[in-house]
Amino acid sequence: MGVPDEPLMMVTPEFDLISLGLVDADKIPKYELTVEDGRRLAKEYNRVLMRKHKARQAAETNLLRMKKEAIEALLEKLKQAALVPDLTSFPKERFIATLTPPIEGYIDKVKEAAMRSSGAQKIR
Repeated sequence: MGVPDEPLMMVTPEFDLISLGLVDADKIPKYELTVEDGRRLAKEYNRVLMRKHKARQAAETNLLRMKKEAIEALLEKLKQAALVPDLTSFPKERFIATLTPPIEGYIDKVKEAAMRSSGAQKIR
């Protein structure tokens, strides 16, 4: 099948851990895998992926259940409004969520300082 004896480097040349001197090449364990070992590892990998998939599905199911319970707890008028899907498009210009409120005029001050430092002020 053309499998090389030396391991292939899957990183940028000269930036792998061996070339940088962080790992000694002689201390890396050598593995001899058989076809049966490969099948066993593939089955175990499939089990791990299936566990993750089932956990994600369970979390999504739990979120949907909690959403339905929250809607049922609303008043009838609010419940009807909550059941109507919002099909409006997402705003093209939106503000990024921050932990602190924005400083008034900060962007203008930054732009003004950039204009002064570049010397590209407009001539009027």
